[in-house]
Amino acid sequence: MGPGEPVSRTAGPASGDRVRGRTALVTGAGNGIGRAIAIALARDGARVVLSGRRREPLESVANQICELDGPDPVVATVDAASAESVSALADSLADEEISVLVNNAGVAGPVAPLWHIEPHEWHDVFAVNVQGVFHLCRAFLPKMIARRDGDVINLASVSGKRPLARRTAYTASKMAVIGLTTTLAFEVGPLGIRVNTLSPGPVDGPRMARNFALEAERTGTTVEVAEKEFVGRAAMQRMVTEDEVALAAVAMLHMPGLCGADIDLSAGMVAR
Repeated sequence: MGPGEPVSRTAGPASGDRVRGRTALVTGAGNGIGRAIAIALARDGARVVLSGRRREPLESVANQICELDGPDPVVATVDAASAESVSALADSLADEEISVLVNNAGVAGPVAPLWHIEPHEWHDVFAVNVQGVFHLCRAFLPKMIARRDGDVINLASVSGKRPLARRTAYTASKMAVIGLTTTLAFEVGPLGIRVNTLSPGPVDGPRMARNFALEAERTGTTVEVAEKEFVGRAAMQRMVTEDEVALAAVAMLHMPGLCGADIDLSAGMVAR
């Protein structure tokens, strides 16, 4: 089979063993959703490569994973926004068979009307949220293609599909990730690689607490009122949790026919 020929069989491990024994690279793994995804993958038997800008939080997550008595994790620092840094990461992992790539690294960006956003703030959001996905996929897809097997999960957001006032940089970047994912799926799907997007709704945690505080300040109300008004838009009247997002990511790997999909996990914030 030549390098450009499509796969004519069901690619990848058997559907009952789609995580155990594989090596998964998770970006932004030092905290939040990335940390939860890395731990969930490790619990399912994956060897996890924890990557992020700062080594200290990655080491903390690695220690938690070591307590699970599974494969030893790998810690590797990287700046997803830098092509050179990602290239160096790929070189350092040349002996690892990375068959799962979870592009989770992201920044929230400014909370302000578009005309108050500085160009460097806009650029910084796209550098991580969009260019970071491009850099990681570009670096790790070639070996997946050579093996005719691999999974890429790009973390987007339901904010890329519904209005979110004062967050234009973030929402535009997440819509870009969705577009990148669906197109890439058609480029590498015939070669045995499954590329999908996971779009969480608001995730309960420090980032949303910050947003509620800013909204309360802007509107002259309380944080509690700002939160209640926001979560009232969801069918389940609540936010999702980091662990729920992690379970969804693992579940996606157990669906070998999933490719080019955008999975909403929003407690009904987006329903269609």
